[in-house]
Amino acid sequence: MKSSIAWLALLASTGLGQAQGPAGPAPVAPSGAFEVNAIAAKVNGRVITKSKVGFMLSPIFAQLAAQFPRRGPEFERQVLEAREKILQELIDREIIISEFKEMEKKGANLPDHVVDKEIKRQILSNYGGDEKRFQEELKRARMSTDGYRKMTREQLIVQAMRAEHFADAPPPLPGEVSKEYAEMKDKIRDTTKDKITFYKIFLPRQDAQNPLANPDSQLALAEQLAGEIKAGADVAELAKKHSRDAFADKGGFQENLPRTDLATEFAAIIFAGKEGDVLGPLEDPAGFTVVKIVDIMPGPAPALDEVREMVEERVRTKKNSVAYENWIAKKRKSAAIDRKL
Repeated sequence: MKSSIAWLALLASTGLGQAQGPAGPAPVAPSGAFEVNAIAAKVNGRVITKSKVGFMLSPIFAQLAAQFPRRGPEFERQVLEAREKILQELIDREIIISEFKEMEKKGANLPDHVVDKEIKRQILSNYGGDEKRFQEELKRARMSTDGYRKMTREQLIVQAMRAEHFADAPPPLPGEVSKEYAEMKDKIRDTTKDKITFYKIFLPRQDAQNPLANPDSQLALAEQLAGEIKAGADVAELAKKHSRDAFADKGGFQENLPRTDLATEFAAIIFAGKEGDVLGPLEDPAGFTVVKIVDIMPGPAPALDEVREMVEERVRTKKNSVAYENWIAKKRKSAAIDRKL
């Protein structure tokens, strides 16, 4: 295996959530019994637990729960689709790790400092460098530091193995690199410096100013207000009348709010929008939120020269996608896979 794998430190994060901010919903976890050691699948004798699947699914579930306050068939479809994709990724990961273990016997190694560097990058990217917030999220997700480190190491191994097996790809052409950078630079920007300006209406599940209000009536009201705003109603006036947060008297207007002040799933939803979009109702344990976006100011993207190695690797990966899918399909057939989900 190649010893130079510094580009791995620029991998996408695992999607751990951030701490609750003052302007967004808190993560919503699946209810019911939590099967810590239940088996989701076995691959070549190695166990994939339901807890690992649930950990990787939790940020997606939280975002979908916020977007679909009434749940329903589409919510269920997207959750099941996400779970299936995650489980298949974990199965493929175990197949590749099995092969890596054979290579380890011949001297292959992933240095600890590479794993350390990636974890530090994730803490900086997802938590603004706040180690305490990161540890709190691990605790909320019921994952140990060692467990998270192991998961990160496995992700890096998979990336390195893909690079090793498909190192003979045609070299990326300058035009291909420029095109790929243009497509991905928004995704690799410094999101900790993202800012947004929007109007917000927040309706609590129980309204002290309206004793007859209940969660069902508040959700219905939020849906009604979202419809009125989309039809052209003055969002500021509606916020002054209906909203129940600290910004109500300002018409729900919040200017240049840092992304880091928002809960992860709330930020993911609204930063995916564009100027003029009306989003919601979005649900959280406290109530329902309707947002009208005024302006989004993305954080800076790194210059091409800073990430050229990663961009070139992305181009190679795309060129080799067909070859990789054929390779992993053969590995799946020869692996001992026992799915429980």
